[in-house]
Amino acid sequence: MEINVLLGELFGTMILVLLGNGVVANVLLSESKANGSGWMVISSGWAFAVLVGVFVSLAFGAPAHINPAVTLGFAVSSGDFSTVFPMVSAQCIGAFVGALLVYLHFGPHWKVTEDAGLKLACFSTGPAIRKTGANVISEAIGTFVLVLGVAAIFDSSGTIAGGLGPFLVAGLVWGIGLSLGGTTGYAINPARDFMPRIAHAILPIPGKEGSDFAYSWIPVVGPIIGGVLAGIFIIFFPVF
Repeated sequence: MEINVLLGELFGTMILVLLGNGVVANVLLSESKANGSGWMVISSGWAFAVLVGVFVSLAFGAPAHINPAVTLGFAVSSGDFSTVFPMVSAQCIGAFVGALLVYLHFGPHWKVTEDAGLKLACFSTGPAIRKTGANVISEAIGTFVLVLGVAAIFDSSGTIAGGLGPFLVAGLVWGIGLSLGGTTGYAINPARDFMPRIAHAILPIPGKEGSDFAYSWIPVVGPIIGGVLAGIFIIFFPVF
């Protein structure tokens, strides 16, 4: 695999996490000027995070998956798994670096924020109601919609995507966040959730508590299930 593809996935995912977790920190951390601005701001910020991350990845000549579930879903639909491990590895590294940059950017705000749960939320997701089966289903459905939507946007038989593709994907993620995101925080991306969670665990964040690793497998397994199901769907309905 060409190094530019791996660099594109790494830096694209880094930007995704920096801007995505950055908007969460902007809204949740004390004394931020955006503090308390709410779900619409978070959902919109994540949409723009995807937009910029995709453009950065594309600039390197990468496919701009910036998400292991997307990579795996397309591998299932194509039958070619040769790129999964290197691309997912690059995405994971990028997600960790992005989380580190969020930590550095909001330096003094960690200390003045008393709620340890809000600090963790700036790195990883958590459920509104902790029910394992329901949480997995939420993440799987959200990721299924994501992968299927991306496949539809970049359908080679269509004419709409072109340079509009990244904007349409950003709108897709925005829609998922607004419509489906309130149950689990819509990780819909294993690297985006697990690697920043590791960063939270090892970084010297003042007043932090546990990183909730008991929940951490759900935003990994749920999106993988959703990505695989979307890949199978594409095989059986080859209109994409």
